[in-house]
Amino acid sequence: MRKLININEGWSFLKDTKEIPTVLPMDWEVVNVPHTWNNIDGMDGGADYFRGTCNYAKVIEKSKLPEADNYYLEINGAASSADVYVNGKAMAHHDGGFSTWRVNITEELTDETLVVVAVDNAANNTVYPQVADFTFYGGMYRDVNIIAVNASHFDLDYYGGKGVMITPTIDGDNAKVKVETFITNKKESQKIRVALKDAEGNIVANGVTENTEMELVIENVHRWHGRKDPYLYTCIVELVDNETVIDDVSSRFGCRTFEIDPQNGFILNGEEYPLRGVSRHQDRIGYGNALLKEHHDEDMDLICEVGATTIRLAHYQHDQYFYDLCDERGMVIWAEIPYISNHMATGRENTISQMKELVVQNYNHPSIVVWGLSNEITISGHNDPDLVENHRILNDLVHEMDKTRLTTMAIVSMCPMDAEYIKIPDTVSWNHYFGWYGGTTDMNGPWFDEFHEKYPNLPVGCSEYGCEALNWHTSEPRQGDYTEEYQAYYHEELIKQLFTRKYLWATHVWNMFDFGADARGEGGENGQNHKGLVTIDRKYKKDSFYAYKAWLSDDPFVHLCGKRYVNRVEDVTKVTVYSNLPEVELFANGKSLGKKTAKDHFFYFDVANVGETKLEAVAGEYRDESVINKVEKFDESYRLVEKNAVLNWFDITEREGYCSLNTTINDIMGTLRGKWFILRMTKTLMKQMKKNEESGKTGSGFKLNDSLMKMVGSFTILRISSMGGMVGIEFTKEQLLDMNKNLNKIPLPKK
Repeated sequence: MRKLININEGWSFLKDTKEIPTVLPMDWEVVNVPHTWNNIDGMDGGADYFRGTCNYAKVIEKSKLPEADNYYLEINGAASSADVYVNGKAMAHHDGGFSTWRVNITEELTDETLVVVAVDNAANNTVYPQVADFTFYGGMYRDVNIIAVNASHFDLDYYGGKGVMITPTIDGDNAKVKVETFITNKKESQKIRVALKDAEGNIVANGVTENTEMELVIENVHRWHGRKDPYLYTCIVELVDNETVIDDVSSRFGCRTFEIDPQNGFILNGEEYPLRGVSRHQDRIGYGNALLKEHHDEDMDLICEVGATTIRLAHYQHDQYFYDLCDERGMVIWAEIPYISNHMATGRENTISQMKELVVQNYNHPSIVVWGLSNEITISGHNDPDLVENHRILNDLVHEMDKTRLTTMAIVSMCPMDAEYIKIPDTVSWNHYFGWYGGTTDMNGPWFDEFHEKYPNLPVGCSEYGCEALNWHTSEPRQGDYTEEYQAYYHEELIKQLFTRKYLWATHVWNMFDFGADARGEGGENGQNHKGLVTIDRKYKKDSFYAYKAWLSDDPFVHLCGKRYVNRVEDVTKVTVYSNLPEVELFANGKSLGKKTAKDHFFYFDVANVGETKLEAVAGEYRDESVINKVEKFDESYRLVEKNAVLNWFDITEREGYCSLNTTINDIMGTLRGKWFILRMTKTLMKQMKKNEESGKTGSGFKLNDSLMKMVGSFTILRISSMGGMVGIEFTKEQLLDMNKNLNKIPLPKK
């Protein structure tokens, strides 16, 4: 029988080395896995986190292992490439930091075996991801095990899979369950014994075969029905030799049907089941991507609390433990590979191998309904024939490996609607940030209507939309101010536009949690993307979290917005309340300000701001409280002052009727003089980026091009300067003041 022995504890670790020891070093740091060397510098800003080779070493004592014919080293995640050495001998190489892979170490196993895993997250041109708006943490950041098995065993070598594929097919009230097994060194005397158990542990179907596959029938099948009823069966498969079980594996599965209709959205088991949810990254403050089970549990609890029915697990394969949680909690999942941002002609084989691993390792999860081919891959252009061919290869590969699911991809906003590669997958979704990275919030819904009218038979969704917010506050929110109030306003508008369009097959907020992006230097806290509905430490739910809870959750509640915005200067202030109950009453110092109803779940009250006012919102039996306080001057602690910034928007000299650093690129481009200014600025930036590339300083890897300039057309010049670190550019105070002086001479275009 197989045994799994966890070996997470007591690894010797050395950073920035290519030394492969032959004896265990005594002077290396001792660490436990999960481990990353970028848990601090990967989210402190500066785009300077360490990327290179680090070594993990551990002695395996054979006497402490169970007797077996074969021993496999199982690594569940080593980012992004790794080499395994056993007693100094090179055994295996693996490219891809997000999947399970194994190495048969049997032949090299001695009484005391030194295992060294050299892990490398340095930049290269063959392994994805290389360019993206998140930190590429290095490390052996998931569980490491030894698997002891018989010479005949369920396969451990094929792309990290379990050796069993389970394919249920609904047939009326019953389900036909095809069980395929993959066996290493199978002998004629050996048989396969299969038992299917219900959630209570009762056997509902079983059988024995000499073949490697069989079909069983579950009568009166209990369907897996998302969050409403995430019912799971268990398949137990045994390899039997002369009535002795010599290996066994088990896997849970669910029985469901689904379709994605271009008019009616997602349909689960014949019922319309709107997919409205979030995206998730796998990191948090202080831990990087080296998460523990309790972190995954907390993330799932929060996602369930907000009422989501779907998760886009971006931008790579996540921990198997989290996929299991998705099955258990009924989340409908988009799973994808890190083919992202920048197509590399030299990276095709890596996209193929990572896709094979994703599908093989996750085939049995009922939560997964679509495989994601790529994300924003056309930032540098959509006409590359090699890019298009790569997508065709991946799309065909997925359909060959899995006949039961569909393909999709996330398309960057500025990609033309008629781009050739858009027509390759079964479904598409778009990453749109109108109202944040340009444009206005009211552009989102009409854009999707236009696409839907143009391609009425192609299911379309929204794979990313979001807005950054930190602990900044204002009563006059404006695009780009990073306030919690603007984020709340943005999501109110997007909820009303997206959730009322039933043809959208899925919508995914970017992002459920703030996450590490070391190249970012904006919002007043460098090194993070702050679009999360929840902070990176999971300790604070932003007001926008409750806007979604009001629309999606059935658990009754009431929430008063603006709890961190106490000191207010205006005489009458707007107070917002979110609730999924039909009526809300607001009290100010015990006096009722009236009751309100709101079909959109957003309740607005005007409150006299005099002295200190205790607010209490009441909806049915639910209550929430906050306090506001009248001040004579705006509390400057609520206003963003960018760290490392040389200027802020409120410090800019403006001339009425003329441009400034606070003017958007699109407005500046509205006049001939403005166009010349932007042209000169772009040339200067391109020269600086070329100089940075030559010196090895490239920021996050994004390159300034026509497509990127199109996306940021609604940015102000000042805001672009604050985000310069993402493309390896820094501005001085003198440069910005000189630019503003020149802009003050350029008239604004006539409206």
